[in-house]
Amino acid sequence: MQIRFADARPSGDYALVLPSAGSKRPGVAGLGSDQTGVEAAMRRSRFDGEASASIETFLSGNDGRRLLVVGIGADTALLAGAEKLGGTAVAKLLQSGETHAVIDLEGLGFDADAAARVGLAAALRAWRHDRYRTRMKDKQKPTLTEITIVGGGEGAGERYASRYAPLAEGIALTRELVTEPANIIYPETFVERVLESIKNVGLEFEVLGRDEMAKLGMGALLGVAQGSVREPKMLVLKWNGGKAGEAPVVFIGKGVTFDTGGISIKPAANMEAMKWDMGGAGAVAGAMKAIAGRKAKANVIGICGLVENMPDGNAQRPGDVVTTMSGQTVEVINTDAEGRLVLCDAMTWAQRTLKPRAMIDLATLTGAMVITFGHEYAGVFANNEELAGSLLKAAEASGDKLWRQPLGEAYDRLIDSPIADMKNVGPREAGSITAAQFLQRYVENGTPWAHLDIAGMAWADKPSATYDKGATGYGVRLLDQYVADVLEA
Repeated sequence: MQIRFADARPSGDYALVLPSAGSKRPGVAGLGSDQTGVEAAMRRSRFDGEASASIETFLSGNDGRRLLVVGIGADTALLAGAEKLGGTAVAKLLQSGETHAVIDLEGLGFDADAAARVGLAAALRAWRHDRYRTRMKDKQKPTLTEITIVGGGEGAGERYASRYAPLAEGIALTRELVTEPANIIYPETFVERVLESIKNVGLEFEVLGRDEMAKLGMGALLGVAQGSVREPKMLVLKWNGGKAGEAPVVFIGKGVTFDTGGISIKPAANMEAMKWDMGGAGAVAGAMKAIAGRKAKANVIGICGLVENMPDGNAQRPGDVVTTMSGQTVEVINTDAEGRLVLCDAMTWAQRTLKPRAMIDLATLTGAMVITFGHEYAGVFANNEELAGSLLKAAEASGDKLWRQPLGEAYDRLIDSPIADMKNVGPREAGSITAAQFLQRYVENGTPWAHLDIAGMAWADKPSATYDKGATGYGVRLLDQYVADVLEA
């Protein structure tokens, strides 16, 4: 999708999109002889300009130009309304037969950043993954290829290009990784796909294989992978945009490219969804591409722990004890609680190798988090109030919503093991919290740490303003906003 910015409407054929902030509709008031008919259509449709609502009609002149009036809400915050405008316009027109849409913002007070956010939402909502569709009917195929945004003020185009276009590219990478099936994306090809995608943005990288991780003593991560023919990998992406020698912030993503549950096998129904159990690693890869793409003035490192969890004759068994890189031992009660085993070794490596100023992990970790929040929020657990507050602020600004969850000694005792340092699961209750408590045991020397359980957010069964059904790209905007707010402030 080409996103352009202009001072005036272009000539030629296009669909016209006009925003409506409640009853404030300056674009409609400028339609001349068509105004009466359009206002009648809005009344008949009971259109009040509420956010994301729309009406569609055709103008009498210009060979019947298509007109779309999109509500942004009378009381909706400007940036939120901007994204609803851009996303709704694309959702309505993407397969309409139109190839070009002009979104005219004149008269509604959009500044450069708000106009750029219209472009961001349009780019995000246009993303599709049609690689394996070979028999689409013509009316199912996207036709819209260009958006021109008018009236955003000076600097809107530059703001989009420097701040939001790289973000859209990072989110697109995450969605691609999450959407691809597990026979296409597994640890080795995840690494290949990411390195191909980031080769022109200046990221440094390192890849650890099975042998390197075995020498480091990563018995937990390798235990998860031992039932699969796919070799585990750990991908490290480094962006050195800040002061030389300044300690980095480290993002760590769970990358289980397919999760059968191992010997503690999952039910067959809906198991195909477990291709997106690498959503945390996907988010880290996408965030690193976005941060590097916009040349963020910060030192940031992303780590993707990549495994496939399969139940073959060599698979890890319930009751096995593994030794982690930290030296702590884990009794594996349930092989389907594998993500925390991947993350704990990655966390130890990150702290001992990189000495981070803060560490944030993202994981589609527990079904209990989906039971708690549905698909509206991810949970955040943290050992540091400042870090937690910064993430909650970034969540509010980015739209990647978070809700704070507790940690505590009473919960921690629930994962004590009678034969090892800890179990990898506790009882049925407080499942998301005991998972976080497990990870907290791998935080060393008081490192500020936050754990984001994004189990309900990586994939959506209903569309929103910025994504269709499927991969959401959750986490990329959150991490990028955190970097902008905290590391570049």
